[in-house]
Amino acid sequence: MKAAERIAGFASGFQAKHLTPELVQATGRALLDTYACALAGRGEEAALLALRYARAAGLPAPGRAARVWATGESLPLEMAALCNGVAGHVLDYDDVTSPMRGHPSVALLPALLALAEAMNAGGAELVCAYAAGFELICKLSKAIAVRHYARGWHSTSSIGTLGAALACARLLRLDERRTTHAIGLAVAQAAGSRANFGTHAKSFQAGQANAAGLRAALLAAEGFDAAPGVLEDAFGYLDLYAHGEALAPHIEAIGVQPLELAASGIEVKKYPLCYATHRALDGILDLRAEHGLTLAGVRAVHVRASAGALTPLIHARPQTGLEAKFSMQYAVTAALLDGQVRLASFTDAAVRRPEAQAFFASVTTDDQTGGPTFPRWTELDLTLGSGAHLTRRVDLLRGSAQAPLSLDELRAKVQDCFAWGQVRADVDGLIESALAIDTIPVRQWLAAASAT
Repeated sequence: MKAAERIAGFASGFQAKHLTPELVQATGRALLDTYACALAGRGEEAALLALRYARAAGLPAPGRAARVWATGESLPLEMAALCNGVAGHVLDYDDVTSPMRGHPSVALLPALLALAEAMNAGGAELVCAYAAGFELICKLSKAIAVRHYARGWHSTSSIGTLGAALACARLLRLDERRTTHAIGLAVAQAAGSRANFGTHAKSFQAGQANAAGLRAALLAAEGFDAAPGVLEDAFGYLDLYAHGEALAPHIEAIGVQPLELAASGIEVKKYPLCYATHRALDGILDLRAEHGLTLAGVRAVHVRASAGALTPLIHARPQTGLEAKFSMQYAVTAALLDGQVRLASFTDAAVRRPEAQAFFASVTTDDQTGGPTFPRWTELDLTLGSGAHLTRRVDLLRGSAQAPLSLDELRAKVQDCFAWGQVRADVDGLIESALAIDTIPVRQWLAAASAT
């Protein structure tokens, strides 16, 4: 049995009777976070440009339409998935999972919600599909993601596209043969480069993962085929995207309880920028509060982290809000300057403040070389104006799967996103229904969540 066939067997056999309250709750929290981030990002330039492109792509066909979360208008399925994926990722505030080194929900939910809306699927089917896609993302990531990401692939899209295809195939209830073909058709489209970080193209890559995964499943449903050995055979996905790692042990464990959605879990961001900065931000903000620090009172900051932890941070001297989302220099500076890092921190004007720009050279970083990639940690060394030093090591990250946000903290994030996106909504009602998504049709939740 080929790897894609083994994966397909798991997904096509995964039924609502296999769901647990933990899987439903995790999906509901991911739904809230992804949707809220997309509404917060609806006015960003990349989101507006993607919507303009999609509107020109053609009219939706009956049964093949879904809403744009930001506007409520109907577009063809793939275009709706693309636009909602771009909006959901443009602020870099959406959830992550550590094995992937990327963002699972924004690679899965825009496609799944579009398809579920068009099919009038029940929420339990959405949970099954999301859990199946998440399972593949984590298993594949555990096999290859560390070196794959370090080489420059944007794993949210290069791995997420395969997860989206599997999830959509499960929602369509494709059989094992057609689900196998959907995986192969996803491989035919998988891409995404970290060189695009700090530009519109990064959020496009997340949106494209949804459109491509959805397209793969719909083509497979029509009878399009692909090579069953597309993952492990010569010239297949592993040959091209991996570096000699073994996939088989991870795929043999696919579907084994607990599923990855429970075992690896989801990490909900507290700050709207690259996750690689978050341990440093927790430490900097704690030190600032404990010692009454100001930017003027700090001479220099050195950030040291576990191997590869700082890889995504490619902008040491950012000039735009998008670049600043991948800058430890800006993260540290904004935290010291403002005492918080919020959505408003990432306007171009905020990044270009003279006092911020002047401090960037005072922030230095290094990854530990030769050490293990996991567990992650960050160490801070602040040199004060007096010459004294303050140090802090951060191992446990607030918002991680090991220290999840409380429901009140998640509610506060959703409210902040809606306020930034100028959205009026019954937040408490949306939270209550999202956490019971397995009991209602997806259309019902989307109708209640529609932006006004």
